[in-house]
Amino acid sequence: MGDLLLLSPTQMRRIEPFFPRSHGVPRVDDRRVLSGILFVIRNGLRWRDVPAAYG
Repeated sequence: MGDLLLLSPTQMRRIEPFFPRSHGVPRVDDRRVLSGILFVIRNGLRWRDVPAAYG
């Protein structure tokens, strides 16, 4: 499948204001989750085929 697609820090800074603030239990890393969503869309995969590294 190749290397993981991860958004750059610059890309994350631009969209960070749109993510909710964390309260209580720590959330999963937004960068990993969003990168996983983009990976699914780009590659036309099913969710169960996504590498576990995306969270």
